[in-house]
Amino acid sequence: MASKSTEGGDRSGSNDKSSWPELVGIQGEIGEKTITKENPSIKTVIIVTEGSFVTMDFRSDRVRLWVDQQGLITRVPTIA
Repeated sequence: MASKSTEGGDRSGSNDKSSWPELVGIQGEIGEKTITKENPSIKTVIIVTEGSFVTMDFRSDRVRLWVDQQGLITRVPTIA
């Protein structure tokens, strides 16, 4: 039985990425474009400033990009 690689944090059973550790430290807008290009099933990418409040619900079509005051991504973006 062949095993499926989970590189990139893929937990969805498809070949689409679900995690982007390489985006930490870059501008949020660039991260947003990269995510939508690499995983077309993502419908919503939200840029959130550190310290902001967000809902805790899980959505398989959403990624939050946590950014600092300079707009740089501070956490590994994942589907949430």
